[in-house]
Amino acid sequence: MGKLYLVSTPIGNLEDLSIRAINTLKNVDLILAEDTRRSSILLKHYSVNKLLSSFHEHNEEKKQNEIIEKLKQGQNIALISDAGTPTLSDPGYKLIRECVKENIKVISIPGASAVITALASSGLPTDSFSFFGYAPKKGGKKRLFYEKMHKSLDGITSTVILFESPYRLEKTLQELASIFPEKNLVIARELTKAHEEIIRGKVAFVAKILKGKKLKGEITILIN
Repeated sequence: MGKLYLVSTPIGNLEDLSIRAINTLKNVDLILAEDTRRSSILLKHYSVNKLLSSFHEHNEEKKQNEIIEKLKQGQNIALISDAGTPTLSDPGYKLIRECVKENIKVISIPGASAVITALASSGLPTDSFSFFGYAPKKGGKKRLFYEKMHKSLDGITSTVILFESPYRLEKTLQELASIFPEKNLVIARELTKAHEEIIRGKVAFVAKILKGKKLKGEITILIN
């Protein structure tokens, strides 16, 4: 029986790949990648020459049985995402669930995570936090999403963390400002990269100063 390795990859800076992660990628039989073109850059940088196969939200269910069969045949397989820890707002949960059902060993190789990296340097409480992923795009689901955030922020002293696309950031900030205007907000973007930026302030204030501005890069939002 083979093993499934969940290998965390850098969230920006290529030097943030651990020695253990490199050795794992060099020794598995197959690497599953969310975007093979992006992952090829990382693998080439570390001279990892292994078979690479696409594994993303649109083909996850279709390829799942094939992957399980390879694992049963004794192949060791690594799962990587575009950046950070696999399955956190990325594909992989369903595959891992099936591996658990089939008694296939799942091994996590820890590494970079935008959630923890942003939280550590945010200046907000770190002893309790809730991760909400990406906000839904549709109105009804989005309202429920914000209601859950509201309960988390008011029920206990917890820092709430979510991801957002730079293209939807302005709208999301305006929505957050209408619900939590005086909560403390931190926006972390381009983490670990040369143009890393952390913006801090009350929700309404940050929404105001960023209105009309087009930020680039992956966005992590923290509220307390």
